[in-house]
Amino acid sequence: MEKELETHVCEERIFESIYRKLSKSIHDFLYYKYGSNCNPNDTTQEAFLKLWKNCGMVSPSKAKSFLFTVANNLVLNQLKHEKVKLKYQKINTKTHTNESPEFIMQEAEFLEKYNSVLENMKEEYRVAFLLSKAENKKQKEIAEMLEITVKVVEYRVHRAFMILKEQLEGFSIK
Repeated sequence: MEKELETHVCEERIFESIYRKLSKSIHDFLYYKYGSNCNPNDTTQEAFLKLWKNCGMVSPSKAKSFLFTVANNLVLNQLKHEKVKLKYQKINTKTHTNESPEFIMQEAEFLEKYNSVLENMKEEYRVAFLLSKAENKKQKEIAEMLEITVKVVEYRVHRAFMILKEQLEGFSIK
């Protein structure tokens, strides 16, 4: 009885040999079984990537079985994911709102006025305000970003808020 040599797929020459021998076969297997929609080129590459990541646990004699199993499972997982996406798309999305057309129009007008006031505001106030309220940055973070003190940030945000409050009817922010 011959003793099997302890080799692993981690050796570059062995991995390359396996790749040259099996890559076309795996690609063709995936293409014939699932068609071009499963993207057999990418799936084949991904299967070999998984082989490389697990090279210490896979002997060269088991590499073919490992690759075909992994490639098949990758496609099955992809198809399962597509099925979930289709199921989610079938769920009826809300096509109506409870808001009246008048409310929607007022909301659009308010947003237009809000953007106009922001555009006309001094840049230093606008930047501090948007960083604070739109991006939810803390005042200390804003101070570091703008290289100013926290008190200056507080003042700029407050001043921007006051300008918006003066020029927009019913403006308030939490």
